[in-house]
Amino acid sequence: MSEIEKQKPEEEESSTTWPDIEEELMIPEVLHSEGVKKLHMSIQSEWDYLQKSACQTAAGRALWKHVIHDPLAHLFAGETHLRNLHTKIQTDRLNNAREISGVILAVRTLWFDTRIQAALESFESDAAQVVLLGAGMDARSYRLNCLNKSDVFEVDFQDVLETKASLVQAAVNSRDDLRMTAKSLVRVAIDIRDNDWFEQLKKSGFLPEINTVWVLEGILYYLSHTEAMQVLKLIADKCGLTSTVLLADFMNKPSATLPNSVFHFYSDWPDQLLPSLGFSHVKLSQIGDPDANFGLLHDPRNLFNKLLRLPRTAQIHPDDGKPCCRLYLVEASGSPPQDNFIENHVSL
Repeated sequence: MSEIEKQKPEEEESSTTWPDIEEELMIPEVLHSEGVKKLHMSIQSEWDYLQKSACQTAAGRALWKHVIHDPLAHLFAGETHLRNLHTKIQTDRLNNAREISGVILAVRTLWFDTRIQAALESFESDAAQVVLLGAGMDARSYRLNCLNKSDVFEVDFQDVLETKASLVQAAVNSRDDLRMTAKSLVRVAIDIRDNDWFEQLKKSGFLPEINTVWVLEGILYYLSHTEAMQVLKLIADKCGLTSTVLLADFMNKPSATLPNSVFHFYSDWPDQLLPSLGFSHVKLSQIGDPDANFGLLHDPRNLFNKLLRLPRTAQIHPDDGKPCCRLYLVEASGSPPQDNFIENHVSL
């Protein structure tokens, strides 16, 4: 952070960073249509906490619209989740909070966006696949131009994907400017906790020999340790076949073991775990690092900056006795030896 940023008056900083927060929440007209209202009523009454987390993530992207342009976020979130988060943000602003509700979602979204683009640009060939495991209400196929040469696969539960497809159709029917930015999009209804999920993915058109970016955003910690390790190992094994990039977020133990936590899998050292599985290059970032900040964490006293000043071995913060809850943003990659790479692709 520059000295100029540090010296900005708090009121000026807030008004610059949060241009829309003081305004009344605007609900898009499409959310009032009978079909969309019925879909969101089903979400509220029938979906479990894991499925609903997809709508909560969409609400974060919708209300942080001054840094994230997501044309479907409001529709995917639904009025209930939008109002819940908007109320939390207003409360944070009134209390002059050092961290505003949704900031982790915003930083995480922007980090994944930038790393997806960088990964695709790193491939020698334009042909590429992007697989979103636990895709939920992700709209990157409609908002990231870097996907224009990539085949995208969205993997999630069948009811999530069917509801999502219906919501997208409602958006198409209500506006003329919605266009898919990905080369192609295939929605694959499978549960990655099942042993045969990768075989099902291949049956849906996924080609293991094509350069692939695997996006695991907000999903690993909902899996058991065994399930998460199986998924990570399967992806790591693809490094021996083609250029492979894994983008994932990991919780540390204090984050996943809070009282009443719904999370299971955690790793305090994913930058050591992933090389042991077969990835050759691993880069780890934390919220607040230079590549995981995006100008959204202005107060030097915020929680994330406090954690960055502590060693990662710290489980309890010495200042307040609270758990050191960390979210790691991790990029891992690998490629086959050149001779194997040529052999694999000549045989296609």
